[in-house]
Amino acid sequence: MKRPHEDMSDHTMSHRPTAETAAPNDAIFPATSMPDPDWWRALWPDPDAVVQALGVGAGMRVLDLACGDGYFTAALARCVGRGQVLGLDLNAELLAAAEAACAGLPCQWHQADAMAIDRLGLGSFDVVLMANTFHGVPDKGALSRAVAAVLAPAGRFVIVNWYPAPREETPVLGKPRGPRADLRLSPEATAEIVRSAALEPHCLVPLPPYHYGLALRKPSALDTDTA
Repeated sequence: MKRPHEDMSDHTMSHRPTAETAAPNDAIFPATSMPDPDWWRALWPDPDAVVQALGVGAGMRVLDLACGDGYFTAALARCVGRGQVLGLDLNAELLAAAEAACAGLPCQWHQADAMAIDRLGLGSFDVVLMANTFHGVPDKGALSRAVAAVLAPAGRFVIVNWYPAPREETPVLGKPRGPRADLRLSPEATAEIVRSAALEPHCLVPLPPYHYGLALRKPSALDTDTA
């Protein structure tokens, strides 16, 4: 797997409810409940820098898939400038919190099941971001194919995952954090799963201390013309 930003071509109800509301939706995407804000902000003190490192830029149309309370949605919106961000989640309460967090930013909102995004008439996106949720998706191949269907040519599915490690080895504010070790996927395993959607690894972005961002690219007609 190549390092950050190197070409690799040859290179809303929520799926992440808060701890208080986890039961109904955690059954849909297991182990993806929204964490408590204190340690989450300690882990991600600069979300704008994260989304910039993931290649989000001005003018893009971006889908924040399973956006939760909008922590990364707001960062995306600040990065796209005159572009557009759509936050999609299955939990109405979290979606309302996300809308409040993004007041004044170029965001739109959609309450829906992430697995159905290819049937919602949302249009196409330059980037679909799924942060800290992919590990809990039961049918990752089906989700990846749904994402591929809404990507523009050369668009990217960007997955932020925890690196494989026991929870005891990923502490934040003195306590073990993150999903169970058996749910965590390496970048290589994630890329192999998403390959069924005809999306190819584009770049790998380390996100210290415990995460990585993997961008997977949809082919475009230009790829065929220059092959």
